Amino acid sequence: MAIEVERVNDGTFQVTVQAGTTTIHKVTVAPEYHQRLTGGKVSEEELVKQSFAFLLEREPNTSILRQFDLPVIQSYFPEYEKTMKRQIG
Repeated sequence: MAIEVERVNDGTFQVTVQAGTTTIHKVTVAPEYHQRLTGGKVSEEELVKQSFAFLLEREPNTSILRQFDLPVIQSYFPEYEKTMKRQIG
């Protein structure tokens, strides 16, 4: 499985997930949210990539929303923010 993250513009990313089926997702990340989760330790692209890895441990790529703001993950998986903060350290 491969996760490819490409910046479209400030705060917007296209994510391609190659698994059994290839899916494309549009994800937005507000600078404040990026800072809150990472403390600036990793790029927005890396946060998006790690977020998709988190999602793919819990559901197939075909179940991931095609377009969403990154904080939406928290509403589906309450452990998301805590996990990201711990992983990024």
